[in-house]
Amino acid sequence: MDGRRVNSGRAVGVVTRGTTNPNRLRRMDRWITASFARQLRGAADPLAVDLGYGAAPWTAVELLDRLRQVRPDAEVVGVEIDPARVAAALPYTRAGLSFVRGGFEVPLPDGRRPLLIRAANVLRQYEEDGVAAAWARLYGRLAPGGLLVEGTCDEVGRRHVWVALGPEGPRTVTFAARLSTLERPSDLAERLPKALIHRNVPGEPVHAFLTAFDRAWAAAAPLSALGVRQRWIRAVRDLRDAGWPVLDGPGRWRQGEVTLAWPALAPADGPLRAG
Repeated sequence: MDGRRVNSGRAVGVVTRGTTNPNRLRRMDRWITASFARQLRGAADPLAVDLGYGAAPWTAVELLDRLRQVRPDAEVVGVEIDPARVAAALPYTRAGLSFVRGGFEVPLPDGRRPLLIRAANVLRQYEEDGVAAAWARLYGRLAPGGLLVEGTCDEVGRRHVWVALGPEGPRTVTFAARLSTLERPSDLAERLPKALIHRNVPGEPVHAFLTAFDRAWAAAAPLSALGVRQRWIRAVRDLRDAGWPVLDGPGRWRQGEVTLAWPALAPADGPLRAG
């Protein structure tokens, strides 16, 4: 990771490592277009921001294409703090897709406020005690009814965990994976977002959840003969039946996803605790 601070102008934040690959954020985008479709269709201004898109603009290009499957007039602005990355992205500018230099202040022209901010692999290099302020700054930029999605994934997007937030704060946590890459669900712990990654220790809710998930996964081993997807679905169903607040259903589980209410996994103490 590159810790170069950028203090000139209004850009707020630090330059990230910038690793990017085509289709890296497909799991997050798939969840957004499914879970946020109603809001996208009903919005007066379907504007999205890809914050910290990295050394190449693939994720911004792909986000626009995926949002336009739901809302044909959607727009995306790629925001990067490194001016060289902005310059490199400019040749990809087209109708509905633009690139600007900036950070957590999310500079947009004409006072526009985005319906969606996607920030993937941006906060990973920050300290945990800076997450609440970063979240507040970002969701403070949202349009009414808007959504902030912040999380972390591996280099090729096979394992991903993200938090969805509204102006009132964090709402949900989603775990998503290419199931064939997992030995057990707790393998996803290495991709927990900054708000949770240091909390995967005994006594913390996220640790309890991943431990319970591994147990449910082990109990569902006989379904492996029917495929890893059926084993995952059974394990998630058992978690729900055991009282974990799973918010989605089999249609999402089949995608290798599970979404829970934030309070069930929130840190036990500190500014990000539930309640």
